[in-house]
Amino acid sequence: MKNDFITKYNSIILNINLIVRISLKYDFQQYRVCMNNNNDNGSGPWGSGGGNNPWGKKPQNNQNPPDMDEILKQSKDKFKKFIPNQFGGGKSFSILFLILICIWLLTGVYRVNPQEQGVVLRFGEWVRTTSPGLHYHLPSPIEKVITPDVTRENKIEVGYRAFGGGSANRRDIPDESKMITGDENNIDIDFVVFWKIADAGKYLFNLQDPPETVKVAAQSIMRDIIGQTKIQTALTQGRQDIQFKAKTLLQELLNEYEVGVEVRDVQLLSVDPPQEVIDAFNDVQRARQDRDTLINEAEAFRNDIVPRARGEAAQMIAEAEAFESQVVNRAKGDADRFVSVYNSYKKAPDVTSARIYLETMEKVLSNVNKIIMDKSSSNSGIVPYLPIDKFQSKGSK
Repeated sequence: MKNDFITKYNSIILNINLIVRISLKYDFQQYRVCMNNNNDNGSGPWGSGGGNNPWGKKPQNNQNPPDMDEILKQSKDKFKKFIPNQFGGGKSFSILFLILICIWLLTGVYRVNPQEQGVVLRFGEWVRTTSPGLHYHLPSPIEKVITPDVTRENKIEVGYRAFGGGSANRRDIPDESKMITGDENNIDIDFVVFWKIADAGKYLFNLQDPPETVKVAAQSIMRDIIGQTKIQTALTQGRQDIQFKAKTLLQELLNEYEVGVEVRDVQLLSVDPPQEVIDAFNDVQRARQDRDTLINEAEAFRNDIVPRARGEAAQMIAEAEAFESQVVNRAKGDADRFVSVYNSYKKAPDVTSARIYLETMEKVLSNVNKIIMDKSSSNSGIVPYLPIDKFQSKGSK
């Protein structure tokens, strides 16, 4: 249905153009006829000429210029021959003219696709930007519309140029890639900027070459960031931070210039020392890695042995303190016991001596084998027995 409408619309426009061209053709022919009839066989519209005047002589009193009303009337009659009878008359001609005007006005309807923005130009000057959907602008040649794609992601390569259909095959551009770090070392950086159009009007008309502006701005921002970063940081753990700073600062700079571009991402593809010194730099890096490895191993050993030694020292201190407390308490207990026994001895010496004797014998005899015999049983026929075998077994042990 849409194609049928477009076909009919184009057919109408072609017919209108044909009618206008035929009308102008016959008007011009009629004008030439009238001019030839009024000329006096001269070389110009004012009659025969003389001398070097290409227009001939000026008209005399009896040689009036052609009557334009007559020309228009004859042109109108000629034009009516090419119009169907039902359109004859002044009223029908006015209706046809109004139809042509309506068709011309309808040519201002335009559609912006979802991935596009509409940029309306009035006599070549940007007047507004429209969003996706159906819109209207004044018909050509007053206004026209441009609909660039604003969703396509563009890529700018800085420091290298890719060839062969992939970023793995790169040709280095030293003028763009060589930079100086904050500790005054040379470094070679290749990175890529992904961006898309955010405002089509600003993108098309605020700058002459927006992609080149994005590239120059990205290169300037990256040089500024690298100039504040040490080479070791840039080569190792600082890459993520550099990418984030570059994206943020680049977007702020482009917004200041009103480029109409949104920075999607900044990616560092390679961060290396220059090719002239890369071998020496790699040797230094390997030496630093060996040094770091030895330091880490020493720290690991220290972290293992020091806590263990501290634990053993604390244990020995605790045991010594416990032994000290035990000896002191035992000495105090013995002293208190001696004082108590002494006081009892002073009060009852015989009883105290007997008690001490019995307690001492109890301690001595409690751990030995013994035979207790009553004095009255000395004549009862008990034969004394000495267990030599037990003494021998104890001696062997």
